[in-house]
Amino acid sequence: MNQKFSEEYEEYIETKVNNGVLTVSLNRPEVHNAMSPRLIDELTRLFGDIRSRDDVRIVVLTGSGRSFCAGADLASMRAAADFDYDQNVAGGQAIFDLMLAVDSCSKPVIGRINGAAIGGGLGLVCCCDIVVAVDRAKFAFSEVRLGVIPAVISPFVLRKIGAGHTRRLFLTGEQFDAAEAYRIGLVHQVVAEAGLDEDVAAQTALLLHGAPGAQAAVKELLRRVETLPLEDQRSYTAELLAGRRASAEGREGMSAFLQKRKPEWQN
Repeated sequence: MNQKFSEEYEEYIETKVNNGVLTVSLNRPEVHNAMSPRLIDELTRLFGDIRSRDDVRIVVLTGSGRSFCAGADLASMRAAADFDYDQNVAGGQAIFDLMLAVDSCSKPVIGRINGAAIGGGLGLVCCCDIVVAVDRAKFAFSEVRLGVIPAVISPFVLRKIGAGHTRRLFLTGEQFDAAEAYRIGLVHQVVAEAGLDEDVAAQTALLLHGAPGAQAAVKELLRRVETLPLEDQRSYTAELLAGRRASAEGREGMSAFLQKRKPEWQN
């Protein structure tokens, strides 16, 4: 049964929940789902609220129309030209907060990339856990061609594709296609448009086999372990594993395996 996640987020994004899968669509197709301050605010608040929703197992992030997200919209760019330093800092922090909200979401996030992803829109792609892109999609970190830089999205891009690819694409601002995005690890699957929903559904089905608490712990593990000194990783990872084995999910998963039945989260 489809239902809206919240009426609160229905100006520039559309939401629906169906059997534990929350689909979030950027909904400004007339401007290629470009980011405005209102869209950034709505999307940040939505991802902040997902953590407390037990009816959401998986998030699918996509765009309405033929584009995923074209980055900043023209009105916002014109307004920023007249901002003072502090206003521009606040605007950058708002974009960073959005990227962090998506990146740190406790639920698995699938990027359903239905078209172009540019600038901050490509930053969102880098924050998704699994990315399926239509083969006609185009990508670019185009900021240097406008005299600015992709500063606030850089931590998320670097973690996704590494320094080598990031250096080239940030410095050239060049446009690249879905095949290149796949080659550098930006996307996991490239599909024909007719197969986009089928492949997203397949990825969703795979994720639904996993325990939700364990998946949240995996995401937290991956965020923390890379920042820990090597000498601290031994105790952190061992303690985390011990905690999961002793958890209700861990006990249920082991019991289900030994009894050759499905664990309760798959029923």
